[in-house]
Amino acid sequence: MPPREIRQSRHAWVRYSLLGVGWLSVVLGVIGIFLPVLPTTPFLLLAAGCFMRSSQRFYDWLVYHPKLGPWIRDYLDGEGIPLKGKVYAIGLMWSSIALSCYLVQRPWAWAFMLTSATLVTIYLIRTKTRRLD
Repeated sequence: MPPREIRQSRHAWVRYSLLGVGWLSVVLGVIGIFLPVLPTTPFLLLAAGCFMRSSQRFYDWLVYHPKLGPWIRDYLDGEGIPLKGKVYAIGLMWSSIALSCYLVQRPWAWAFMLTSATLVTIYLIRTKTRRLD
């Protein structure tokens, strides 16, 4: 993936706000690698978007990071998500949602969790599936 030139915001307060949101998204994305309740890729994509408008150095660090970068680069390059990743993500997500629904006896929480899981599943299914070479 060739380096992308970013367009930084001209306003310092916007850059600092985007840096804060970007780093929070990186932290949440990394936590999401270990906790299936948090989605990793959307947080990392949000971080890349925030860094794209605030810091070339942090954007390059994230996109070319040996562990985090491939999650972003495959998506940005339009290659999609591997089938194995889709199956793993959907299976783990629904397992954790089922356990959460069992543990949390609140109908409003069930509605929120099931709606979220359904929307994420639809998104993952509709996202391009990357072919493995």
